[in-house]
Amino acid sequence: MKSLSPRMIARWRSKLIYLALAALMIFNATAVFAGEELYRSLSAAGKNKESSLFIELYRTGQNQNWQAAKEFQFEGNLRFLERDAAARDKLPGIFLVRSLEGELYIVSIPPDDELKRTGAEGYYSNLKAMLGNKLVFRALLTEGVLGGQKYTFIRFLHPPAQLMLDKIFKIAIIFMFFFVMLGMGLNLTLKDFKLVLQKPKGIVIGIIFQWFLMPLLALGMAWALGFYHKFPFIYAGMVLICACPGGVTSNLMTYYAKGDLALSVSLTSVSTFLALFFTPLILTVLCANIPDITIPTGLIAQTIIGLVIVPLIIGMSIRQKWLNFAVKATPFFSALGVFALLMVIGVGVYTNVEKFADTQRYSLTFYIMVVSLSILGMLLAAFFPKMFRIENYQTRAISMEVGLRNSTLAVTIALLIQDLMGDFYSSMFVTTAIYGITMYVTGFLMILLYKKILPLENQGIPSSN
Repeated sequence: MKSLSPRMIARWRSKLIYLALAALMIFNATAVFAGEELYRSLSAAGKNKESSLFIELYRTGQNQNWQAAKEFQFEGNLRFLERDAAARDKLPGIFLVRSLEGELYIVSIPPDDELKRTGAEGYYSNLKAMLGNKLVFRALLTEGVLGGQKYTFIRFLHPPAQLMLDKIFKIAIIFMFFFVMLGMGLNLTLKDFKLVLQKPKGIVIGIIFQWFLMPLLALGMAWALGFYHKFPFIYAGMVLICACPGGVTSNLMTYYAKGDLALSVSLTSVSTFLALFFTPLILTVLCANIPDITIPTGLIAQTIIGLVIVPLIIGMSIRQKWLNFAVKATPFFSALGVFALLMVIGVGVYTNVEKFADTQRYSLTFYIMVVSLSILGMLLAAFFPKMFRIENYQTRAISMEVGLRNSTLAVTIALLIQDLMGDFYSSMFVTTAIYGITMYVTGFLMILLYKKILPLENQGIPSSN
């Protein structure tokens, strides 16, 4: 019998490895989409006051043979699906566990007498406080059938524990973003807000374009390209970046574009304080009709107060009392801002790297849509202000402020609320991160285009620019 050559063995080995990887990808994709469909069906049942599915699942979980259940340890997230308000007296809702691989399990909480007998009361006593974290689970899993549908039930052997990396990362981005905004406050004075009275037309037009035009543009693009219905959290990410104020990037790009820097800084200052009201409002209004999405408006408002408003006020107060220190500290905080954006995006990509492999979700159309949102926003803001006789150098500032957002804030909010909202695919983070990276490219492209569409010849440009 003729033996196989080393080359043929290597070739067959490569084919087997390829087939194994392909099978693994198909298995993971199947698990992800099966879990997603199950989550949607359970969510719909919870909102239907006539549905008794939650109670039947509770009973099915209690009747399982837990003595024969298999023990597993894995990482994932907790979710809580509430029942319709009219039916909560019997059962408020059900807890779910979703593994990082996409599989969905129904938490079966043991009866009170069993909890006391086994000493497991603490395993389930504080589950709602864990909804926003990535957790490690050590639990029993068993399958049950209800109405011809197979469900997997889970009971904890130990209290779910937050992943250390997840905890460190969230604490780090909170502290870092706080100091970034404090640094921004070191550059602001009350004079920046007085410009609202001196140049009200430019400020008002800029605010209208920032808070109304861009979110509606995001809605229209996501609807036209099918992301609104098919991938609602990508759409939510588009709205989120448009519901965030401008940042130091728009000020820097306005300087390079020879735009009205004073107007740019004032727009950033005003819009940053308006974000406390507009960011949760825009997200709620534009995402309220999507069944899969519940906006945690309270958490978003708290995040903006704690990470934006408070450090800004502290920074402005420091500048007023210790001007020399504020001037000397500005370069450090500017560098910290760049580092913070790179760190948040870098670590976020590292911890969600498998999400980018989902080419159906993050297709070429997705990337074109995100980049086009920035470009179209700046183009529209470059033409419409001319109808109101805004000077070209001021229009350049407005255009930059509309298209270049505080992406660090958007990415931070996305990472802090994604688990709580059920954005298990990190779609909001991916969308805001891609926007944050590509807006530098689109910003420089617009600077080149301004020479054609917004020429500065024969216009009085302040010497500060």
